[in-house]
Formats: sequence, C-alpha cells, structure tokens
Amino acid sequence: MVMMENLSPVEAIRTLGARFKDYRMRLNLTQRQVSELTAISVPTIYKFESGRITDLSFVTMLKLLKALDLEHNWQQLIPDLPESSYLYKENKKRQRIRHPKK
Repeated sequence: MVMMENLSPVEAIRTLGARFKDYRMRLNLTQRQVSELTAISVPTIYKFESGRITDLSFVTMLKLLKALDLEHNWQQLIPDLPESSYLYKENKKRQRIRHPKK
C-alpha cells in the first residue's frame, strides 16, 4: 500500500487514478458507463486512470467517487473534530468574540 502522505500532489492524483481504475474494473463498469453516470467525458476518465491528468477538480473527484458508490469516503479528507474544551467555561459554552476591525 502506498502511503499518501509521502507523495507529491501529482503523485497522489496518479495513485488515486490507478485505484479508481481498479475499483471500476472490479465493479465491471466501463469508462463509458462511468461517463454516463457522471457527465465526465471518457477522455477525462481515461487520462485520470492513466495518470495523464494531474489537476482534477474536487467536484470531478466527488462525481467519480459517487459513480463507484464511494462518495462517503470524501469525509476522511477532513474529518469532524470533537468540540474543543476552550469553548467551555463553567459548564457553559463560551462565545468567541470578534474584535472590530481598526
């Protein structure tokens, strides 16, 4: 397994493209079928899977994840944080105060 934190952004997108292709093929989906599900062109899907596209938009990535029923995985990119204790004082939630601009 490739450790994503050790990859450059370009290498990470290439790795994701290869993984996407593996998932797509295991689901017996063609690039054309994915294209029809996502409204993303077949050439774009081909370029993503083959590592020839390295500036894929987040919207496009979400569409591709949805086509493979993996859209729930995007939340792992920035997971929810637990509430911070600094927001509480004497069992009451503190409001953060914004200072007016000078």
